[in-house]
This record gives sequence, C-alpha cells and structure tokens, in this order.
Amino acid sequence: MFPVLFKFKTPDFLTFLFPEYISVYSYGLFIGLGTICCYLIVLKKTKSIGITYDNLSDLFILSFIAAFVGGKLLFYLEDPVKYFEKPSLMLKNIGSGFVFYGSLIFVIPTIIFKLSKLKIPIIKFFDGLAWGAPVLHSFGRIGCLMAGCCHGKVCNNFLGIIYSHPHSAAFPKNVPLYPTQLFDIAVNLVSLTVIFYYSKKQKFDGQLFLIYIIIYAIGRIIIENYRGDESRGFLFNDTVSYSQFIALLLIIVSIVIWNLRLKQTKS
Repeated sequence: MFPVLFKFKTPDFLTFLFPEYISVYSYGLFIGLGTICCYLIVLKKTKSIGITYDNLSDLFILSFIAAFVGGKLLFYLEDPVKYFEKPSLMLKNIGSGFVFYGSLIFVIPTIIFKLSKLKIPIIKFFDGLAWGAPVLHSFGRIGCLMAGCCHGKVCNNFLGIIYSHPHSAAFPKNVPLYPTQLFDIAVNLVSLTVIFYYSKKQKFDGQLFLIYIIIYAIGRIIIENYRGDESRGFLFNDTVSYSQFIALLLIIVSIVIWNLRLKQTKS
C-alpha cells in the first residue's frame, strides 16, 4: 500500500526545524481526519447537554493522551519479556504498535473524570460518542490499511491484498494477506447502522454506547482469528488473544449494565 503518501521539500525558513524533505504519512493523516470528523459529530450530538467547543477540545486532548498511553501499554504487555530484556525497543516502537482496547480502557475513565468536573451528564455524553467513535476508528483502520499494520494472516483466496512497499509495516511482504483492517471498518459500519436504528426507539440513556461496545467486541472476537501481525499476546494455552479476552469481558459487562438500566426504566 502507501505508508508515505507524498514528500515535499522543506521551505528554506523551516530548515532549522525540519529535515530537507517532509513526509506525509498515511496513518497519521487518516487519524487526523478521523479525529476532526469524530469531534464534529460528537459536538453536534452533545450540544444539548452542555458540551461546547472549548470543553470538548480539552476532552479530546486528554482522551488522545490517554489513548496513546493505554494503547502503547497494552501493546508492550502483549510481549512484556521482549521489552523487559531490551527496553530500547520501547523507544524504537513509540510511534507504531497500538492496541485499541488499551486505548479504550484508558479513555473511558478519562472522559468520566473530566465530565464529572464539568458537571455534564456522563451517560448521555457516551451516547453522543457512540456516533463519533466508529467513524474515528474506521478512519484509523484506513490508515492501518495504507501503512500495513494490523493486517491479517496469509490469505489464499480472492480477499487477499499484497504489501510490497519497503516501508510497509506488513510482514510477510509480497504475499496476499487478509485485509482485517477492512473487516474492522465493516464492523464499525454495522455498529453505526444499528445505532441509527435504535436512536429512534432508545429505551434508556447509555444504550447507544453499549450497542457500539457489544457489536465491536463481537466483531473483534471473530476478526482476531484472521489477524497475522506482530504477536497478539495469548492466554489460556494460546487459545484466546488478549483482545478476545477483553472483548468477552466487555460483552458480559455491557449486557449486565444493559439489563440493570432496562430494569431502572421500568421501575
């Protein structure tokens, strides 16, 4: 694919800050585009509960930091011995290699903490986030597809895509691999479709966010079987990946919360 979209010569007045040529990387570009889209969607969906440009901007900055830390931490924990024996690898891989669920687990409490200080309805905000999160995630997966990360196993059917660019993160190169990034995007589109349907008949606050969590978790459990990038980290005699285990826990917790919220609305 295209890990580097294009390069351009650095203007003379910026040469003291940047190298001779500046590269525009597809992964970073699509993350940026996804963040902008997510911001605008969430702003529109949460204005009625008191969200403003300023406090949403602050929240996004804090969430970005939390997502970076959580995503990297779980990535390192997938193979802790490797990074313990050679700590320099942590700095070498600082800009690549993130685990979505690590980011999610850190972002949720960050949002709760910030919204509680702002005295903004937390559960209603998460329903607004349910519209933007799949969009951001899908843009991120387009970036992954272009960069070659988060790819699938070797594929022997028509679904396979080939990475040949020398800077691609995919391994092995020049052989067909499952496009698991596209599988993720498909799951997010399903999530948005179901959210749109339920938004017209929502029974309790928080239902839309729970739908997003449950649908993506089910999809992730399935998609993990096709992932073929760097060691996923496994549990229970290598039968379940970390992400599958976390997804299963999130499904259980979400179903419990769903039933509790449903009972509260009926009482």
